[in-house]
Amino acid sequence: MSFDWTIKVTDIVMIFAVALGPIIAVQLTRYLDDRKEIRGRKLWVFKTLMATRAYTLSPQHVEALNRIDLEFSPKNKHEKKVLGYWRQYLDLLGDKLLPPDQWGVRRMDLLVELLYQMGISLGYDYDKTEIKNGTYSPVAHGRIEEQQEAIRQGVVDLLQGKRVMPMWVVNRDQDKPQLPPAPIQES
Repeated sequence: MSFDWTIKVTDIVMIFAVALGPIIAVQLTRYLDDRKEIRGRKLWVFKTLMATRAYTLSPQHVEALNRIDLEFSPKNKHEKKVLGYWRQYLDLLGDKLLPPDQWGVRRMDLLVELLYQMGISLGYDYDKTEIKNGTYSPVAHGRIEEQQEAIRQGVVDLLQGKRVMPMWVVNRDQDKPQLPPAPIQES
């Protein structure tokens, strides 16, 4: 009995398939995982900005804004628009020349456009009116924020000597012995 040692094309294909199959599978899995992670980071930025759009001073909102240029690519047509509106928004945030009422309106318009473009690039179908008005922000939160700012500013003014704190000394209990003042030590 003689054995046929000739190699056929199908044998060669089978050898390559057995040898390269696991390598290709691992590389494909890594590629898909990388794409999923990249999309997940973009979604985190978008969802954080959407969730905090009524609280633009929150640390999460600021962090998400600062990650836009890290997560979105100018190579993608839709993401390029996101980056363009992000730059306009950042430029406005640093603009001190506009009157506060105009600045606030322009800020909201640019934030809505930024979120709208970001939503498009990620496959969401939000309407601009929904983005602008679709938040709940209790009046009490705004009042608390204003009060906290007033307290902070008052303490800063006090520490800088721009304000004084009025004090009245009242002796409520006449019968209690008063401690003598601490002696002043001369140096």
